[in-house]
Amino acid sequence: MVLSPGSTVIGWPPASGKLPEVVSTQPAPSETASQPLETPFADAASPFRRTEAPLPVFAGPPPSAPLPPATQSSWVTYRSQINFGLSMLAYLMVLVGAITLIQANPAADWRYYLAALPAVPGLIALVVFLRALTRLDDLEARIQLLAFGSSLGATALLTFGYGFFEDVGLPHLPPAYVLPAMAILWGLATAFFTWRYKWRYRR
Repeated sequence: MVLSPGSTVIGWPPASGKLPEVVSTQPAPSETASQPLETPFADAASPFRRTEAPLPVFAGPPPSAPLPPATQSSWVTYRSQINFGLSMLAYLMVLVGAITLIQANPAADWRYYLAALPAVPGLIALVVFLRALTRLDDLEARIQLLAFGSSLGATALLTFGYGFFEDVGLPHLPPAYVLPAMAILWGLATAFFTWRYKWRYRR
């Protein structure tokens, strides 16, 4: 079939080579629809936005000088030790005096009352010791337990060993001196274990 110049065929593109313009029936998207939605977590989750730290709360100027630590008197801090030491000192003084008077007056009727007199400061020392134990915390109770056990074992070892030396000529040691020796060793052991725990926790 031969077509003349300028003629067109239905369904074919025009001879000029241009395609017909196609118009969409859908509405064009707006500019706001192409932007991301604003959510409460959009800024925090965005890797392209620098997050800012919250402003610090103003707590006022620092003090001009540090506050002094709370101090207590030596009587409040070492009241139990002072009371126990005084009671043991009274026990030793009464004990030495009672022994001296009894040896000087072996036939006196009041020697029995005098022999029981050292038990009074000993009873006071026991009460002070028990009251001090009830005020201790866990660490202090452990220190006192170690100190008392050490003093008890050391006193038993010393008195048992001294008994063999009495058989070879050493003077007899009255049993009344056992309690003062135990108290002295208990004080030394308390100081040692207190220093030991303070040195350990200070490291």
